[in-house]
Amino acid sequence: MMVGKVILVGAGPGDAELITIKGLKAIKEADVIVYDDLISRELLNYAKKDAELIYVGKRKGRHSFKQEEINKILVEKAKEGKLVVRLKGGDPFVFGRGGEEILALKKHNIPYEVIPGITSAIAVPEVAGIPVTHRKVATSFTVVTGHEAEDKKEKQVDLSKLNADTIVILMGITNLENLVNELLQNPKRNENTPVAIIMEGTTENQRVIKGTLGDIVEKAKKENAKPPGVIVVGEVVNVLES
Repeated sequence: MMVGKVILVGAGPGDAELITIKGLKAIKEADVIVYDDLISRELLNYAKKDAELIYVGKRKGRHSFKQEEINKILVEKAKEGKLVVRLKGGDPFVFGRGGEEILALKKHNIPYEVIPGITSAIAVPEVAGIPVTHRKVATSFTVVTGHEAEDKKEKQVDLSKLNADTIVILMGITNLENLVNELLQNPKRNENTPVAIIMEGTTENQRVIKGTLGDIVEKAKKENAKPPGVIVVGEVVNVLES
Protein backbone atom coordinates (compact mmCIF):
# COMPACT_ATOMS: atom_id res chain seq x y z
CA MET A 1 0.00 0.00 0.00
CA MET A 2 1.17 3.51 -0.82
CA VAL A 3 2.28 5.53 2.21
CA GLY A 4 0.16 8.59 2.95
CA LYS A 5 1.23 11.97 4.30
CA VAL A 6 0.98 13.96 7.52
CA ILE A 7 0.36 17.71 7.54
CA LEU A 8 0.96 19.62 10.76
CA VAL A 9 -1.50 22.50 10.76
CA GLY A 10 -1.50 25.44 13.15
CA ALA A 11 -5.13 26.22 13.99
CA GLY A 12 -4.36 29.66 15.39
CA PRO A 13 -5.08 31.16 18.83
CA GLY A 14 -8.74 30.23 19.29
CA ASP A 15 -10.97 32.13 16.88
CA ALA A 16 -11.74 29.73 14.02
CA GLU A 17 -11.52 32.56 11.48
CA LEU A 18 -7.86 33.10 12.30
CA ILE A 19 -6.71 29.87 10.62
CA THR A 20 -4.84 30.31 7.33
CA ILE A 21 -6.46 29.58 3.98
CA LYS A 22 -3.90 26.85 3.40
CA GLY A 23 -4.61 25.28 6.78
CA LEU A 24 -8.36 25.23 6.11
CA LYS A 25 -7.77 23.63 2.71
CA ALA A 26 -5.82 20.82 4.39
CA ILE A 27 -8.67 20.21 6.85
CA LYS A 28 -11.17 19.94 4.00
CA GLU A 29 -9.01 17.36 2.18
CA ALA A 30 -7.93 15.23 5.17
CA ASP A 31 -8.87 11.56 5.59
CA VAL A 32 -7.91 11.71 9.26
CA ILE A 33 -7.75 14.71 11.61
CA VAL A 34 -5.82 14.28 14.86
CA TYR A 35 -6.70 17.33 16.93
CA ASP A 36 -5.76 19.05 20.18
CA ASP A 37 -7.87 20.41 23.02
CA LEU A 38 -7.32 24.09 22.27
CA ILE A 39 -8.43 24.17 18.64
CA SER A 40 -11.81 25.67 17.76
CA ARG A 41 -14.27 22.80 17.29
CA GLU A 42 -15.87 24.91 14.55
CA LEU A 43 -12.94 23.96 12.30
CA LEU A 44 -13.98 20.30 12.43
CA ASN A 45 -17.20 21.22 10.62
CA TYR A 46 -15.11 21.69 7.46
CA ALA A 47 -13.89 18.09 7.50
CA LYS A 48 -15.13 15.58 4.93
CA LYS A 49 -18.20 13.63 6.06
CA ASP A 50 -16.24 10.39 6.14
CA ALA A 51 -13.10 11.86 7.76
CA GLU A 52 -11.90 10.13 10.91
CA LEU A 53 -11.64 12.56 13.83
CA ILE A 54 -9.25 11.60 16.64
CA TYR A 55 -9.08 13.69 19.81
CA VAL A 56 -5.69 13.69 21.56
CA GLY A 57 -6.05 16.75 23.76
CA LYS A 58 -4.02 17.38 26.88
CA ARG A 59 -5.41 19.14 29.94
CA LYS A 60 -4.09 19.18 33.48
CA GLY A 61 -6.17 16.92 35.73
CA ARG A 62 -7.67 14.95 32.86
CA HIS A 63 -6.60 11.80 31.05
CA SER A 64 -4.44 12.75 28.11
CA PHE A 65 -2.46 10.97 25.44
CA LYS A 66 1.26 10.69 25.88
CA GLN A 67 3.32 12.18 23.08
CA GLU A 68 4.57 8.73 22.10
CA GLU A 69 0.96 7.59 21.65
CA ILE A 70 0.18 10.55 19.41
CA ASN A 71 3.29 9.88 17.34
CA LYS A 72 2.18 6.27 16.93
CA ILE A 73 -1.27 7.30 15.69
CA LEU A 74 0.23 9.64 13.08
CA VAL A 75 2.61 6.97 11.79
CA GLU A 76 0.00 4.20 11.70
CA LYS A 77 -2.62 6.27 9.89
CA ALA A 78 -0.10 7.49 7.33
CA LYS A 79 1.02 3.90 6.72
CA GLU A 80 -2.60 3.11 5.86
CA GLY A 81 -2.20 5.47 2.92
CA LYS A 82 -4.26 8.26 4.55
CA LEU A 83 -3.83 12.01 4.32
CA VAL A 84 -3.50 12.93 7.99
CA VAL A 85 -3.90 16.44 9.39
CA ARG A 86 -2.37 16.99 12.83
CA LEU A 87 -4.38 20.01 13.97
CA LYS A 88 -2.65 21.93 16.74
CA GLY A 89 -3.58 25.07 18.65
CA GLY A 90 -1.57 28.18 17.81
CA ASP A 91 1.55 27.31 15.82
CA PRO A 92 2.94 23.75 15.68
CA PHE A 93 6.46 24.87 16.59
CA VAL A 94 5.68 27.22 19.50
CA PHE A 95 5.43 24.86 22.48
CA GLY A 96 3.38 22.58 20.25
CA ARG A 97 5.81 19.63 20.19
CA GLY A 98 5.61 19.68 16.42
CA GLY A 99 9.32 19.00 16.15
CA GLU A 100 8.97 15.78 18.14
CA GLU A 101 6.22 14.58 15.82
CA ILE A 102 8.28 15.33 12.73
CA LEU A 103 11.22 13.37 14.13
CA ALA A 104 8.91 10.39 14.63
CA LEU A 105 7.62 10.70 11.06
CA LYS A 106 11.15 10.94 9.65
CA LYS A 107 12.14 7.81 11.57
CA HIS A 108 9.47 5.90 9.64
CA ASN A 109 10.06 7.70 6.32
CA ILE A 110 6.60 9.30 6.38
CA PRO A 111 6.22 12.35 4.09
CA TYR A 112 5.16 15.48 5.97
CA GLU A 113 4.39 19.17 5.57
CA VAL A 114 4.06 22.01 8.05
CA ILE A 115 1.46 24.78 7.71
CA PRO A 116 2.20 27.56 10.22
CA GLY A 117 -0.46 29.02 12.48
CA ILE A 118 -0.87 32.35 14.25
CA THR A 119 0.71 31.91 17.66
CA SER A 120 -1.28 32.90 20.73
CA ALA A 121 1.89 34.46 22.15
CA ILE A 122 1.40 37.48 19.90
CA ALA A 123 -2.22 37.30 18.73
CA VAL A 124 -3.91 36.95 22.12
CA PRO A 125 -2.26 40.05 23.68
CA GLU A 126 -2.86 41.93 20.42
CA VAL A 127 -6.61 41.23 20.39
CA ALA A 128 -6.73 42.27 24.06
CA GLY A 129 -5.17 45.63 23.16
CA ILE A 130 -1.61 44.81 24.23
CA PRO A 131 1.19 45.12 21.65
CA VAL A 132 4.21 43.02 22.60
CA THR A 133 6.48 45.79 21.27
CA HIS A 134 5.93 49.55 21.21
CA ARG A 135 8.35 52.28 20.17
CA LYS A 136 10.12 53.90 23.15
CA VAL A 137 8.48 51.39 25.51
CA ALA A 138 9.46 47.88 24.43
CA THR A 139 11.92 46.98 21.69
CA SER A 140 12.26 43.32 22.62
CA PHE A 141 10.08 40.46 23.77
CA THR A 142 10.57 36.85 24.72
CA VAL A 143 8.14 33.94 24.88
CA VAL A 144 8.58 31.28 27.55
CA THR A 145 6.64 28.35 28.92
CA GLY A 146 5.20 28.64 32.40
CA HIS A 147 5.13 24.88 32.80
CA GLU A 148 8.29 22.97 31.94
CA ALA A 149 8.27 19.23 31.27
CA GLU A 150 8.31 17.15 34.44
CA ASP A 151 10.99 14.83 33.07
CA LYS A 152 13.57 17.60 32.64
CA LYS A 153 16.71 17.11 34.68
CA GLU A 154 17.17 20.83 35.26
CA LYS A 155 15.10 23.98 34.86
CA GLN A 156 15.73 25.92 31.63
CA VAL A 157 13.60 29.01 32.19
CA ASP A 158 14.84 31.46 34.82
CA LEU A 159 12.56 34.50 34.86
CA SER A 160 14.86 36.30 37.30
CA LYS A 161 17.46 36.64 34.53
CA LEU A 162 15.39 37.52 31.45
CA ASN A 163 16.19 40.99 30.10
CA ALA A 164 13.55 41.40 27.39
CA ASP A 165 11.27 44.43 27.78
CA THR A 166 8.17 42.24 27.40
CA ILE A 167 7.81 38.68 28.68
CA VAL A 168 5.00 36.52 27.32
CA ILE A 169 4.31 33.36 29.33
CA LEU A 170 2.27 30.50 27.91
CA MET A 171 0.74 27.74 30.05
CA GLY A 172 1.53 29.60 33.25
CA ILE A 173 -1.76 30.33 35.02
CA THR A 174 -1.66 27.32 37.35
CA ASN A 175 1.93 28.22 38.28
CA LEU A 176 1.33 31.97 38.61
CA GLU A 177 2.54 32.49 42.16
CA ASN A 178 5.90 30.82 41.50
CA LEU A 179 6.34 32.78 38.27
CA VAL A 180 5.65 36.07 40.02
CA ASN A 181 8.13 35.26 42.80
CA GLU A 182 10.81 34.59 40.18
CA LEU A 183 10.02 37.79 38.31
CA LEU A 184 10.30 39.84 41.49
CA GLN A 185 13.91 38.62 41.78
CA ASN A 186 14.65 40.15 38.37
CA PRO A 187 16.42 43.53 38.77
CA LYS A 188 14.43 44.83 35.79
CA ARG A 189 11.10 44.18 37.53
CA ASN A 190 9.42 45.30 40.75
CA GLU A 191 6.03 45.18 42.45
CA ASN A 192 4.74 47.96 40.17
CA THR A 193 5.56 46.15 36.92
CA PRO A 194 2.31 45.79 34.92
CA VAL A 195 0.94 42.28 34.30
CA ALA A 196 -2.03 41.01 32.28
CA ILE A 197 -3.65 37.59 32.22
CA ILE A 198 -5.73 36.93 29.11
CA MET A 199 -7.92 33.83 29.27
CA GLU A 200 -9.51 32.13 26.26
CA GLY A 201 -8.10 34.87 24.06
CA THR A 202 -9.63 35.75 20.67
CA THR A 203 -12.83 33.85 21.56
CA GLU A 204 -16.23 35.12 22.74
CA ASN A 205 -15.27 33.94 26.25
CA GLN A 206 -12.14 36.10 26.45
CA ARG A 207 -11.42 37.58 29.88
CA VAL A 208 -8.62 39.94 30.88
CA ILE A 209 -7.23 40.55 34.36
CA LYS A 210 -4.76 43.41 34.75
CA GLY A 211 -2.60 44.24 37.71
CA THR A 212 1.00 44.41 38.80
CA LEU A 213 3.51 41.88 40.06
CA GLY A 214 2.53 43.08 43.52
CA ASP A 215 -1.16 42.24 43.28
CA ILE A 216 -1.79 39.96 40.28
CA VAL A 217 -1.75 36.74 42.32
CA GLU A 218 -4.55 37.94 44.59
CA LYS A 219 -6.51 39.37 41.66
CA ALA A 220 -6.20 36.08 39.79
CA LYS A 221 -7.54 34.16 42.80
CA LYS A 222 -10.38 36.62 43.32
CA GLU A 223 -11.44 36.49 39.66
CA ASN A 224 -10.93 32.71 39.40
CA ALA A 225 -8.31 32.76 36.64
CA LYS A 226 -8.18 29.43 34.81
CA PRO A 227 -6.31 28.00 31.81
CA PRO A 228 -6.03 28.36 28.91
CA GLY A 229 -4.41 31.75 29.05
CA VAL A 230 -1.50 34.01 28.21
CA ILE A 231 0.40 36.12 30.73
CA VAL A 232 2.07 39.35 29.62
CA VAL A 233 4.62 41.16 31.78
CA GLY A 234 5.94 44.64 31.03
CA GLU A 235 5.04 48.28 30.38
CA VAL A 236 3.23 47.38 27.15
CA VAL A 237 0.32 46.08 29.22
CA ASN A 238 -1.05 49.61 29.70
CA VAL A 239 0.54 51.44 26.77
CA LEU A 240 -2.68 51.75 24.72
CA GLU A 241 -4.83 52.92 27.62
CA SER A 242 -5.76 56.59 27.38
